[in-house]
Amino acid sequence: MPPLSRRDLLAASAAGIASGAVGWTPQPATGDAALPEVATGEIHVASFRFDVTPPLGHGCCGNWIKPIVGYDDPLEAIGLVILGAGRPIVLCAVDWTGILNDAHVAWRGALAEAAGTSPDRVAVQVVHPHNAPMACLETARLVAGAGDLPPVLDPDFFARCLDAGRVAVRQALDRAVRVTHVGRGTARVIDVASNRRLLGPDGTVRTQRSSACADEAIRALPEGLVDPLLRTVAFYHGDEKIAACHAYACHPMSYYGDGRASADFCGLARRRRQIDEPGCTHLYFSGCGGNIAAGKYNDGSRGMRPVLAGRMYDAIVAADAAIERRPVERVSWTTAPFLPTPDARWVERDLLAALADPRQSLVARTRPMYTVAWLRRVARGEPVVLSALHLDDIVMVHLPGEPFVEYQLRLQQDHADRFVFTAGYGDGGPWYLPTTAAYPQGGYEVGVAWSGRGVEAELHDGIARLFA
Repeated sequence: MPPLSRRDLLAASAAGIASGAVGWTPQPATGDAALPEVATGEIHVASFRFDVTPPLGHGCCGNWIKPIVGYDDPLEAIGLVILGAGRPIVLCAVDWTGILNDAHVAWRGALAEAAGTSPDRVAVQVVHPHNAPMACLETARLVAGAGDLPPVLDPDFFARCLDAGRVAVRQALDRAVRVTHVGRGTARVIDVASNRRLLGPDGTVRTQRSSACADEAIRALPEGLVDPLLRTVAFYHGDEKIAACHAYACHPMSYYGDGRASADFCGLARRRRQIDEPGCTHLYFSGCGGNIAAGKYNDGSRGMRPVLAGRMYDAIVAADAAIERRPVERVSWTTAPFLPTPDARWVERDLLAALADPRQSLVARTRPMYTVAWLRRVARGEPVVLSALHLDDIVMVHLPGEPFVEYQLRLQQDHADRFVFTAGYGDGGPWYLPTTAAYPQGGYEVGVAWSGRGVEAELHDGIARLFA
């Protein structure tokens, strides 16, 4: 199938992208995405990577920080294709701020096409650095229609990334390596994550401690609820480690807003580990970090980026050293739809009025268009796809948006008999995913959550289907 035209990318949703048989013959679709395809025989893994660094002048983080003026380090998309468990399965981690709605569907469709599978068997997560693109095709079209605003997304650059992804996946299939063992390990991350939401005596948010905090008194406050562990899942051919996935729940920014593209401290830690082990493909996933950042341990100075990167690198090395590996016997993939109910306070007519008002700031005009894109998606009934890769007693769960850390902690509690590896920041359409308890507490995350108070129950219902 030929790539979508640039006009097509901005004009409509990419939901109709079909998969094609390229290099690996897919099995027929079951008709129910929730039905797992189980492998009990030979599994292969093919790894791929490609550059997704934006051009100079490209918007960052939805255009409410400085656009790209230079480069500190490149942005990458890194992934794995798993062969032998029914139709191919694709996992991909991208050094972007967000991939939302129709843009996320387009990414999954492009990688599925190249792998010879269906989009529901592709999980694409962003790492979420902020000096990086945030892609939503519907939002880009709305902002372009205003006529007097800078673009939030370069459609030619976006299409080039999809083309590069197709090429990278197709080439990777020829290099697939048999997997004999899978392993899992954990390590405590020292002095990185802290809770952003600091509550006062009345139970409401009294102050926020974000990615960086210059106020020593606020930094001195308790760390709050976090998940202190980095988790690693690794794939082996005999004694040779061929791929390793790492996940930790924390916003991955040391500082941002200076217009210099960077994968920031988590990306730098991943690259350092990649240099150590050039024969093993290392992927990093941000866990449920919607209410978690480095603010307690980061004053935002330039010197803190390598310090935080070093702490993450130490944890990755320690988790690798702690890996317990076993022969892989059973691999399956499960999915479930998720389409939470929007909060009634979001009204499309009012949001579009903000876009048309030149007296408003750039952020006040642009950010509501991400809400409009989500409201229209909900009206069309197009759900987000939740997914999970099951490797014997290891479960790699892929969630959308910016989930609070409580979701990750509950997953581990509810499934204590399994090794649960949670990746957040998949389809960013629903934006923040707070808990029910967070809504009366207030705070920034609740203020920009598109969903209502029922979202926690709705998400847990979807997650439960992944384990059924």
